Amino acid sequence: MERGKRKELIGVVVSDKLNKTRVVAIESWKVHPLYKKRFKSTRKIQAHDEDNCSAIGDKVRVFETRPLSKHKRWRISEVLEKSKGQAGGDRS
Repeated sequence: MERGKRKELIGVVVSDKLNKTRVVAIESWKVHPLYKKRFKSTRKIQAHDEDNCSAIGDKVRVFETRPLSKHKRWRISEVLEKSKGQAGGDRS
């Protein structure tokens, strides 16, 4: 592996309650070692979002970075797809 290459993952934002932090769900397929059955595995990571530009349901690309806090080791590099349900605006 060449030096300076960062891991990149694609996931969906599941929480935007924290300031400048998003919880991103990363889905992957795994194979059971004995039964060879494929199953979906989901893990949640916290990612830094400096401009608070992503919302729940957005598809985002995250990349690995230095530790930013106790749990944050990732940053959002770009929003690939905006969610269709979040039109924005007030709920009044």
